[in-house]
Amino acid sequence: MFTFNFVKGGLDPRVRKPDRRSENLAPNGIPRGSWVSCSYWDTRIRRPRNAVSRQHWFVASLRSTDDQTDLTRKHRKGGEISALDFGSFPILEEKDHEGKRIVYLDSAATSQKPMQVIEALSGFYKHDNANVHRGAHLLSQRATEAFENARVKVARFLNAEKETEIVFTRNATEAINTVAYAWGLMAGNLKTGDEIIVSVAEHHANLVPWQLIAKRTGAVLRHIPLDSVSQTLDIEAFRKMLSGKTKLVAVAYVGNVLGYVQDVKRITEIAHEVGAYVLIDACQAVPHMPVDVQDIGCEWLVASGHKMCGPTGIGVLFGKERVLKKEMAPFLGGGEMIAEVFLDHSTFADLPHKFEAGTPSIGDAVAFGAAIDYLNENLGGMKHIHTFEHQLGLYLYESLSQFREVTIYGPPWHNDLGLERVGLCAFNVRGIHPSDLATMLDLDGIAIRSGHHCAQPLHRDILKVNGSARASLYVYNSSADIDAFTGALVEAVAALGGELTIRPA
Repeated sequence: MFTFNFVKGGLDPRVRKPDRRSENLAPNGIPRGSWVSCSYWDTRIRRPRNAVSRQHWFVASLRSTDDQTDLTRKHRKGGEISALDFGSFPILEEKDHEGKRIVYLDSAATSQKPMQVIEALSGFYKHDNANVHRGAHLLSQRATEAFENARVKVARFLNAEKETEIVFTRNATEAINTVAYAWGLMAGNLKTGDEIIVSVAEHHANLVPWQLIAKRTGAVLRHIPLDSVSQTLDIEAFRKMLSGKTKLVAVAYVGNVLGYVQDVKRITEIAHEVGAYVLIDACQAVPHMPVDVQDIGCEWLVASGHKMCGPTGIGVLFGKERVLKKEMAPFLGGGEMIAEVFLDHSTFADLPHKFEAGTPSIGDAVAFGAAIDYLNENLGGMKHIHTFEHQLGLYLYESLSQFREVTIYGPPWHNDLGLERVGLCAFNVRGIHPSDLATMLDLDGIAIRSGHHCAQPLHRDILKVNGSARASLYVYNSSADIDAFTGALVEAVAALGGELTIRPA
């Protein structure tokens, strides 16, 4: 392991005046040039071990044991893992505070956008901009065609039976709210005593809407617990919760904190045994693996364009035609979603426009279609992306799990449950606040997320922590990015007064 000892320059008798020459800095056998400048000083961060300024502090000794194990690089079977595509993302050439290229490891929050998508959005506004479904002129016809073609692409991407089962929304949060209000409240499908089941690990977007609807309808909101050992949904407890009162089960396909792929097909089958409907939050799944709504069998599935190389402002609600048509009332009223309007009542448009009131995000939908083309055509499709991310995700997991002081949330990569992890690790370092850690990493050009990741109950009540740090991968990342992250992590932890040591083999 490496142990970092911070001392004040010029005052410790073991150390000469700090500089960057390759001379020895101490008479204790330290290799030439082994000292490192403490370049992560920031006044917002707790000072590292009596430090007084970033200029006066450096590593005076670097003690190596455990067979000279390198904390910043772990052996990779199969060699380097290159990104599927780096050059198509102009933002990844942006530089950090010191002029180094930014390493972006926050794709679970939002993905970066390739030029193909940027140009599609720009091209729409340059050449085709007009309102859809409302004009006989050429631009309106072109805009309508591009908008509806995007819907067809989404339907095929999710293997929906019909494109009319795809409703465009602003985001996945709005898609969930559409189901909650249009099905649960306005169509009267949730009544006093009915039960809604969600898990304790849900994103707030799949929790808060159901809290609001339960309060307004008198329904009861219940929560699937986690298995205390594996940190996965307790399926047997879920089975016991189900009854004739259960009307809806809403769960995530992939947890944005726990980082594993839930068997949503099995959950759907179990829920259907008691006649309950199922909504799947697939925001962390659709960008990373093939998703087949017909195979899953769920009534609804939601996804977000901005997490899969698409623009912000566009989300997707898949709904079975029967449910959308006969069991959901219009959620928002206005233009586009009507058939005829009278002074005292209105009739409503056919699917999917019944749920798309007002002018939609036309350009964003067109660019979302371009993102799907990019994933399918430029990157070889979702099976290929899934294989790549599985390999890279394993390397991220192993790079973090090698440290004794690091806790990664969710099941181990290799587990007895047969559950797959994705390229997402929410973690904490013993004794280090995750926000401090993320800030220090940012000073070295590493972009990760810190906080509760819109999952406060999971962190506070289940994991018993205030928050976590999270690194997440996508198609533009490589093993070199993970090496840079791990190396910066070691130095950031040391600068914050902690240490990282290797677990025994």
